[in-house]
Amino acid sequence: MERMDGSEAADVDRARAGDEGAFRGLVERHSRALFRLAFRMTRNEQDAEDVVQETFLKAYRQLDRFEGRSSFGSWLHRIAANCAYDALRRRERDKARAAVPGAEDELDALPAHDPSLDRLLHSKEVRRRVSVAMARLSPLERSAFVLRHFEQLSTREIGDALGLEASAAKQSVFRAVRKLRDALGLFVVPRERTETR
Repeated sequence: MERMDGSEAADVDRARAGDEGAFRGLVERHSRALFRLAFRMTRNEQDAEDVVQETFLKAYRQLDRFEGRSSFGSWLHRIAANCAYDALRRRERDKARAAVPGAEDELDALPAHDPSLDRLLHSKEVRRRVSVAMARLSPLERSAFVLRHFEQLSTREIGDALGLEASAAKQSVFRAVRKLRDALGLFVVPRERTETR
């Protein structure tokens, strides 16, 4: 597990003592990584921004509960994962109530890096298929998959972040991978490693 460097530890101590500038420094240091995590989980820019804001608000209110056993960034990631998971569950409830069809495809808005037309078309098709497949995952499966394959968390860390036993977190990742592999057909979805970090 990642440890804090001295300057981050000092900022955390100053923030606990009421130094708003120190907390602002922590926000600046971690907001980009938290936004990436939240966007991968929610697939919506506004939801991701809301998750980041909620994460920092919760972190500020709970600074005294941070024990320093891992890095401050890891602690923030766990809070953000919970906030994003809650946002996904709220969205599912709202969608069920309103019976509105699926959300717009955010991944199509991301630019391709290769100018080749064949590559561009293939890339757009891959993004479309991934987006559709991810939308079909349950909030728990999507959260577990993103935390494992994008954030590289161990199953134990995923369980901690989502309030699950490690075995349940592992099963959620496996179900997500299996569903994505089935939905994507010829496209490759990473095989889940059996070892636990």
